[in-house]
Amino acid sequence: MAFLETPRFPTYVALGTGGGPEYATSIVEVNSGRELRKQRWSIPRHRFQVGVGAKGSTELDTLREFHHACLGRFHGFRYKDHNDWKSTQNMVDSVSDTDQTLGTGDSSAATEYQLIKTYTVGSLSLVRTITKPVSGTVVVSLDDVSQASGWSVDTTTGIITFTSAPGIGVVVKAGFEFDVPVRFESDSLTVQQISPGVEMATVGLIELLEE
Repeated sequence: MAFLETPRFPTYVALGTGGGPEYATSIVEVNSGRELRKQRWSIPRHRFQVGVGAKGSTELDTLREFHHACLGRFHGFRYKDHNDWKSTQNMVDSVSDTDQTLGTGDSSAATEYQLIKTYTVGSLSLVRTITKPVSGTVVVSLDDVSQASGWSVDTTTGIITFTSAPGIGVVVKAGFEFDVPVRFESDSLTVQQISPGVEMATVGLIELLEE
């Protein structure tokens, strides 16, 4: 199997898609009515439903081509989640190099920092690993001072590498746009013809989680 870094799943086909994060929680209700809850997954897995409905053949041809080229579920590819695609708290604000804290310099002279996005409400938070930043969108700061050079980013892993390790206690932050690594949920693609030149189809996409 392989992963298709470019092109990503076409935006004009994906618009109107529904979906989002899915967790796995086991719940057992005891005789008293109280619940015993167990978290089976430490991170969510995203699922999406792409509906290409009553559209011209161009969108369906593109979807069909992607499905064939990826051999159904076999190969992965990039997908833009239009509900959550950048480092900001909301999708209206512009990306800033102070959006997300990646870590601090330490005595081990670490030069690599993984891109993450943290979701926080009160005392609860979730840290999401970002492995597919969009090329040309990543910006970095050290102690809130913008860094135009001295670092590089691997857009296939989301790892930022500094030429020189940040000093002890120096806060590393970044901003970015990102895609979700996904695959088709089914090996089958069913397309219905509504009228000559007008077709519709719905396909599922599921996030590929790193080992």
